[in-house]
Amino acid sequence: MAETRLPFGIPETELELQYSRSSGPGGQNVNKTATKATLRWDVTGSRSLPDDVRERFLRAYASRVTRDGAVVIHAQRHRDQARNAAECVAKLADMLRAVARPRRARKPTRPGRGAVERRLSEKRRRSQAKRERGSRDAD
Repeated sequence: MAETRLPFGIPETELELQYSRSSGPGGQNVNKTATKATLRWDVTGSRSLPDDVRERFLRAYASRVTRDGAVVIHAQRHRDQARNAAECVAKLADMLRAVARPRRARKPTRPGRGAVERRLSEKRRRSQAKRERGSRDAD
């Protein structure tokens, strides 16, 4: 199928590829050949995906996962099936790599004293400017 290796040892047998007519480049040829690739992978049913990675994947790509727990990826940029299929697999691999490691927890920080003082002095300066502007208009 494709040369791109999937992380976590996901077997290619879990991937379902379908082809249909593309709206991409190809001129008249696009009307008679099925070059658009659609990859479907059951995220929730995959045995090879660790549970923590599955949870992160489902959270990060919730809008791309169907009700039955499958992710659907399309590719139609290229003029031939094999390249579009490889692009689908590469997109899935990129998505998996993005959620492979948990995000580092944000360490809460507070603004320094200098930053607080600058913010407050700027507020006072703006307030003063607006106050003066209002008194001139009332004359």
